Amino acid sequence: MAHHIGMAQQTLKLSVGGMTCGNCSRSVERILSAMPGVTKATVDLVNACATVEYDPDVAEPDALAGAVRQLGFEVPA
Repeated sequence: MAHHIGMAQQTLKLSVGGMTCGNCSRSVERILSAMPGVTKATVDLVNACATVEYDPDVAEPDALAGAVRQLGFEVPA
């Protein structure tokens, strides 16, 4: 019988200011999904937030928020 050891997933919810359209939310989703350690990223344009599932051994919340800021969006500290 095979044993599957899953990574310790954590979920981070980021407030993202400045998104005005679907392209904005897709850009944020794409950059977060491409980050090492991220298994899933979804962006809610209406509620101006991103939910990220990640491996805390690989990804850090500050780095995730920083990547969104580099796109030109606002993420409160």
